[in-house]
Amino acid sequence: MSPITLEALVVLDAIDKRGSYAAAAEQLNKVPSALSYIIQKLEEQLAVTIFQKQGRRAVLTPAGKNLLNEGRLILEATERLAEKTRTIANGWEPKLNIAISSILKTPEIFNVFSAFLQDHPTVEMDIREEILNGAWESLADDKIDLIIGASEPIPKQKGIQTVALCTFDPVFVVSPDHALARQKQPLSIEQVSKYRTVVAHDTASQWVPLTHAVFAQEHFFYVPSIEYKINAQLAGIGCGFLPRNRIKQYLDSGELVELTLDIPRKPVQLHLAWKLVNRGKALKAVKEMLLEKKELLEY
Repeated sequence: MSPITLEALVVLDAIDKRGSYAAAAEQLNKVPSALSYIIQKLEEQLAVTIFQKQGRRAVLTPAGKNLLNEGRLILEATERLAEKTRTIANGWEPKLNIAISSILKTPEIFNVFSAFLQDHPTVEMDIREEILNGAWESLADDKIDLIIGASEPIPKQKGIQTVALCTFDPVFVVSPDHALARQKQPLSIEQVSKYRTVVAHDTASQWVPLTHAVFAQEHFFYVPSIEYKINAQLAGIGCGFLPRNRIKQYLDSGELVELTLDIPRKPVQLHLAWKLVNRGKALKAVKEMLLEKKELLEY
């Protein structure tokens, strides 16, 4: 058994903060002799001097300072553990694992997270970015609790619940010096398929990867996210669809040019998605807060 007990760490912390055994004893509702006994016993078992006298004050030695600094981390961890235990008993999950679609802009989503954490500071959140089937795969495998911005098709018979969240408007764009920008519109699929397409990798590792509206027959440039896709198309590497609101500034400045196709694309529906068996209060609260702000996520 370690001689360093939680009680000893609490006493050590109180003496350091209050400056004397008497003041610490008053704070802890104990007699000073009880605190002296605890510290003396700890010093004997560790074979170190923890406090030394400076006038009327009890001052930590270097060994005592290190013990207290490390000990405070333990006290904070035990307090978090106690709070999490109480939270779970009341139906609140200790942690939420959330995937955000790469399509979405995140400022409004993180504003929701911030508001949630102000009310529930002990709930940990682990956020990741996913694309297409990668998000569905992670949800089905219980690696995440919630998808924000899940795209269709929705998997069947996976125990998954969805609710419509927002839509995004996909626009076909190229850089102004791209060869397609000089051709007569609307462009045919045959014309577009001759040029390199920038493709965001589906993050699925086991499920069949998906691609949306890829026309190239053999020339591809793969990237890990929509942000990379935007940068690749700004650089003139290839063509492809991008969410209108993600690239509005580049359309306004002329750094990207919107082209029309002979088969136009309709707005794409995005969803919130979660497992039916996940009924924790934290997940429910985040879902409700996101749905209240869904008009800010429209694309």
